[in-house]
Amino acid sequence: MAEQNSIPENPQDTPVPGNPQDTPVPENPLDFGKLEFGCEHYRRRCRIRAPCCNRIFTCRHCQNEAINSLSNVKEHHEINRRDIKQVVCAVCEFEQPVAKICCNCGVNMGEYFCDVCNFYDDEIEKKQFHCTECGICRVGGRENFFHCPKCGSCYAVSLRDNHDCVEDSMKNSCPICYEYLFDSTKVTQVMRCGHTIHMGCYEEMLNQQQYRCPLCSKSSMDMTRNWEKLDEEIEATIMPDEYRYEVSILCNDCSVTSIVKFHIFGHKCSHCNSYNTRVTQKQIPQEESTSDN
Repeated sequence: MAEQNSIPENPQDTPVPGNPQDTPVPENPLDFGKLEFGCEHYRRRCRIRAPCCNRIFTCRHCQNEAINSLSNVKEHHEINRRDIKQVVCAVCEFEQPVAKICCNCGVNMGEYFCDVCNFYDDEIEKKQFHCTECGICRVGGRENFFHCPKCGSCYAVSLRDNHDCVEDSMKNSCPICYEYLFDSTKVTQVMRCGHTIHMGCYEEMLNQQQYRCPLCSKSSMDMTRNWEKLDEEIEATIMPDEYRYEVSILCNDCSVTSIVKFHIFGHKCSHCNSYNTRVTQKQIPQEESTSDN
């Protein structure tokens, strides 16, 4: 597949048979070559001609990766999937307008085909579906997702009426890897605060014992049991006299300020009981303040 995705010096001279009689028609053409063609992104029996640069690639991701790796940054660009007009059958190499079935050999160029996104994929176990509101195809089964109009994307049905909406939250980059989330092929996770992140990045964040949203610093998951353990540790650990003073704290979860006793293990919000707090000021004891005057 590396040859298919290479960038020819003169893409208009890419050899593609133009005569339907040049190639034999396979027997039982609909299933012929299924799962045998494609790239690292998709299994499909066709390639696309990118209208932006008139070059042929297996899919839009192959085009984006190849073009954006060129040394001349002025040539960098990404393809608009809806602008694709021509495809090349991977079986007979015949170039033709976008369609599900090859007009030359009769091969089904994609078991799943969307004529809005010009998208082909033979791996239908992904349960692809087109979301009209999103304007793109997604995977996972239409019955398992709903479109949140405020967040501007499809979420798992378990999040219906069960997440904090952040307007157009998916139309941003992942706060860890900075890949654009809306049309990413990776699985995403909605944190308690409503911000979205790649599932893989989220799991790596937890593995690094980071439990706060990288964007707003709110707790990314239910930390109740962790706070209960901290309660026990703080109760069992008495601070020395020189550390027995109060501090002003701001809670990252509820945004309420409190004045609490200092402790090396953490400071509990007096409003929501979260330990996801930050010290804003050390409180000077009254007797210390009086002696300084």
